[in-house]
Amino acid sequence: MAAALTAGSPADATVALDPQLRRLLWRCRRGMKELDVLFERFVRATPLTGEERWLLEVLLERPDPLLAAYLLGGEAPEDPRLERLVTRIRTYVA
Repeated sequence: MAAALTAGSPADATVALDPQLRRLLWRCRRGMKELDVLFERFVRATPLTGEERWLLEVLLERPDPLLAAYLLGGEAPEDPRLERLVTRIRTYVA
């Protein structure tokens, strides 16, 4: 038997998001659980401008090992705009 959804559940939070943000959350689902958690928590908790959403889309085009190096290993993207976003994500999850 399926559990009933309650107010405040993750499914309710997703319903309240705009379609672009829901698509972005879907793209945050990666092959690595650590990245899934980092990205989803950041996107749900952080108000993102249109440019930041676009930059996150660009960042998510990178392969998981590179994203893990950026977010977990201390490496930085060459693009300064992506580096600022990565720093913001690291700061949020720290």
